[in-house]
Amino acid sequence: MADRVYTVTEINREVKQYIEENPFFQNFFVKGEMSNITYYRSGHLYFTLKDEKAAVKCTIFHYKMKRVPEDLKEGDSVKIFGRASLYEATGQYQIIADFLEKESSIGKLYEQLEKLKRELAEKGYFDAERKKELPYLPLTIGVVTSESGAALRDIINTAKKRFPGINIYLYPAKVQGEGAEDEIAQGIKVLNKIEAVDLIVIGRGGGSIEDLWAFNSKKVAEAVFKSKKPIISAVGHETDVLLSDFVADVRAATPTQAIEISVRERKAVKELFLDKKERAERAVKMKLENSMAEIESRKNEYIIKRFPDTIEEKGNRLVEYEERAVRALKHGIGIKKEVLNSKRGKLNALNPQGILKRGYTITRKSGKNIKSAADIRSGDRIETIFFEGSVESIVK
Repeated sequence: MADRVYTVTEINREVKQYIEENPFFQNFFVKGEMSNITYYRSGHLYFTLKDEKAAVKCTIFHYKMKRVPEDLKEGDSVKIFGRASLYEATGQYQIIADFLEKESSIGKLYEQLEKLKRELAEKGYFDAERKKELPYLPLTIGVVTSESGAALRDIINTAKKRFPGINIYLYPAKVQGEGAEDEIAQGIKVLNKIEAVDLIVIGRGGGSIEDLWAFNSKKVAEAVFKSKKPIISAVGHETDVLLSDFVADVRAATPTQAIEISVRERKAVKELFLDKKERAERAVKMKLENSMAEIESRKNEYIIKRFPDTIEEKGNRLVEYEERAVRALKHGIGIKKEVLNSKRGKLNALNPQGILKRGYTITRKSGKNIKSAADIRSGDRIETIFFEGSVESIVK
């Protein structure tokens, strides 16, 4: 087979895909010295990060600039957190940074976050097979967010617009600052105990990484993981991926998108119901027509046509069986009468009255039958029994 020949575009695309899909090149820290710092009118920041032996091009997009110090200068020693990528047009490898620091506590927070992320990943918190499916048509949604934030208004407005009859249960919670992680975790636990709640949305609007950090806490991650009800994590903007996003069953870029994902439009549900109803009716009608056609077909079958003859034949056979049974019964009774008469004759022949009637007598002494002349002596009183009557006599 001939070797494949790539175009420049194809090979750059393959290399870019390989780099961006390889976990090794995602979410790492790099430190070095800044040079060639350039701010573009688009708001993006481009610079080179180098050490004594090598250099790499780096980019921070405008929506991440809130995490970048404003007083950067050539030669600054910095640490960045980001991922590797490749710019297809030039084939140039670069690092896309999410934040940059000179000396800041946020860097330590990221290090702690990566350590926690690895720990939870090993325990299976992010496994796809444990994630729960969202209900097809939730009637009640539990929400954990600030009662005064824009996120709650967006959730309510979007939900009512899509499906007016839907219910929203709010657990008001702090979503940033001290105690926020405790309140968010508690809200998840409380909503899990309400039977009517079909799914839970946790979230808030955008903010700095410090504002969103409660959703990176272990306490919130564990509450999400242990939830029996499906959870959508809708925190910050699309570019902010937090620990709660990894653990949740579904991740939404914004609270509004969370509702768009989980709540179907009433019109679409109604149309789907009508479509299923029509399909069911068609299926029943087709089944009925097929059954009627089968009945009509069977009417012309040989066995159906001969059914009356078959009934008559069975009736005649039943009469014949009855006559045989009667004959057998009579024959059996005749045989039994003959046997009975024979036994009766034998019984009469052995009857003592029958013997006496033929002229024989019975002689008795002291109530016992005498079988021999030797059994009597002179002077014995004996009784002679005839067929009719008896006499007593004395032996001389």
